[in-house]
Amino acid sequence: MLSEVTATRYVTPLREGGSLPGIVEADDLGTYVMKFTGAGQGRKTLVAEVVCGQLGRRLGLRVPELVTIQLDPVIGLGEPDQEVQELLKASGGLNLGMDYLPGSIGFDPLAYEVDPGEAGRIVWFDALINNVDRSWRNPNMLVWHGEPWLIDHGATMIWHHNWPGAQASAAKPYDASDHVLAGFGPDIAAAAAELAPLVTEELLTDVAADVPDEWLVDEPGFDTADAVRRAYVAALLTRAATIHERITLGERTGAVPSQAPGWLTEPRRPWPHAPQNSTKGTEQK
Repeated sequence: MLSEVTATRYVTPLREGGSLPGIVEADDLGTYVMKFTGAGQGRKTLVAEVVCGQLGRRLGLRVPELVTIQLDPVIGLGEPDQEVQELLKASGGLNLGMDYLPGSIGFDPLAYEVDPGEAGRIVWFDALINNVDRSWRNPNMLVWHGEPWLIDHGATMIWHHNWPGAQASAAKPYDASDHVLAGFGPDIAAAAAELAPLVTEELLTDVAADVPDEWLVDEPGFDTADAVRRAYVAALLTRAATIHERITLGERTGAVPSQAPGWLTEPRRPWPHAPQNSTKGTEQK
């Protein structure tokens, strides 16, 4: 299960995010990017963040640690911004937190190099969870200590918005032509050989167990929260086995560089080496 902390101070909103996440401090002395149950996208966004974030971490990808955060709506009384006040008031109870990575910057594919192996693992993972939000338009990746970190998995697993069609939706191909890492020659076959055998029913069951019951109850068509969890397991397990066969790396859309995987014409810098004294997990907070 995810660790649970209590928010002690709301620091500032992050207005780049459509759901208006915010930076908060908590009673464990940690600092987190908090996503709210009262945001317009609703609780399924938080469910997707947990399922995909925890799955990514279990597969060895760099995803910041997730926690659940108890929020007392009274924190919102001192906020001068009316929009923030309303969001905090609407989000009392259990919310989601992602470990804040101090000093991180947004990933720019024109500035940093990613080797084909790592690019392949990330593209394969995004295909598995049907992530439509890791494009050159909006990478949803950070560079921290010289390494890429994956964030913002709310726009994934589109099938959970229509469970009767989940199996058919989960069987659909994944177009990675606009993926931010398409230009790095992702080795998808190697990624599938490495990662697909790890995506077992046992692993997915463990990951789904991290979703709080209160974000799953009253889901139409399901009697219990565990029944919803089993639906996530079934959809992802089916998709993991063969999704590598249905990943497309074709021509990019939009009025920017022409074709993957060779669309970058400017030389890129390699990832700078992480500091030798880096201690992830302690410096993030």
